[in-house]
This record gives sequence, C-alpha cells and structure tokens, in this order.
Amino acid sequence: MSNRAAAFAALLLLSCDADAPPPQFPKAHREVAPIVGDSFSTEDARDRLGEAEEVMQLAGVTKGMWVADVGAGEGYYTVRLARVVGRKGRVLAEDIVPEVTNQLADRVERERMDNIAIRLGSPDDPMLPAGSFDRIFLVHMYHEVASPYAFLWHLREGLKPNGLVVVVDADRPVKRHGMPPQQLKCELAALNLAPVKFSQLTGGEAYLMAFRAAGPRPAPGAIAPCKS
Repeated sequence: MSNRAAAFAALLLLSCDADAPPPQFPKAHREVAPIVGDSFSTEDARDRLGEAEEVMQLAGVTKGMWVADVGAGEGYYTVRLARVVGRKGRVLAEDIVPEVTNQLADRVERERMDNIAIRLGSPDDPMLPAGSFDRIFLVHMYHEVASPYAFLWHLREGLKPNGLVVVVDADRPVKRHGMPPQQLKCELAALNLAPVKFSQLTGGEAYLMAFRAAGPRPAPGAIAPCKS
C-alpha cells in the first residue's frame, strides 16, 4: 500500500465516533421510496446511455480529486470515478448493506483498483471523514433516504471548503423513485446547502443538481423541515 493510500485508510478509521449520543432531527414531511436493490440495469446497458460520463463531466471531476460515492451499490459509478480521478485521487464507496459492501470490496480487489476504499455506513450517517471530499455523489438514491435531515447533517461535514454535493435523480414523484427538484432544493437548503448547478441529463427524466455549503451547519434542533 502506498503512503497516500495508507493515509486515506487511517483517515477513515479516525472518522467514526461510536460513543457520541445521537442528536435528534426533524422528520421528513414526505414519502420515502423503498430500497429496491443495489442494481437496476446491466453495466453495458448503462454505459450505452452515457449517463456516468455526462454526470462526471458536468460535476467537474478531474484527476487527483477525492470523491465519495454514497449509496454505491455494486460500484457502477465507483469504478468509473476511480478511473477519472486516477492514481493520485481517491474514491470512498459507501453503502448501508453489508453484503453489498463485501461484494464491492471483492470487485475492487479483483480489479486491483488501489485508489478505492469501501465503507459501511448507516441509513442516517454515511460516516464520511470530515473535510475530505471535492465531490460527494448521491446517484439515484436520495429518494430512498428515510431521514434526510440527519443524513445531510452528517454528510455535509465530509465536504472540503469548496466541495460539492452532486445529486442525480429523476424528476418524478418520490413514490415512483424520483425526487422533484424543488423538494430537493428545499431539503438541502435546510442544511445551508445552496444549488450552484442544474442540468437535465440526456434522454430521460434524470437531472443533476450540485450544491455548495452556503453557511454553517445548523444545530439539529434548529433545522426547519420542508412541508409537503
């Protein structure tokens, strides 16, 4: 393991405080889509749509960046992000299902992708090391987050000062596994995350919206939830 990879691994170990009491957050005033699984298409089929390339280009992913793929599933975006950030970059792939993270770890080892680390998170906390990431990706998964304010409160601490949270979702109701853009903006605004880019993706209902921290992280009790 290189010195850079060892430092990344050490940072992950230091980023979890299991003894801290859990803060109390407001509940979501909307539906939550059920988790349907960690794969919704073959990788060849997804490649033909070209979404990942378009998303990475719009998000400004470049060599040497540190990025997080939250809700990584089988790692479709993870491995493609790893190729773009290159040997000097790092990708943290997070998921909440142990079997999925184990399968992804096997894939990473099999394909010898030394710039990827795997993390098992929780539904309310992806457990990202603080101040570490240029981009945090939430791809086709935010509509499945049951406690969005807790989730975002923890997640935004993983950003570097000029980092971006990049959400890819479909412009349709949550119960149909989508997230209306106005609802997304409202929920992230509650955590002082402001939109800096919106792009409709080619050939469908999917869109990309990127957010940057626009103020301090509010205390959990001060979060004003969006009304449905």
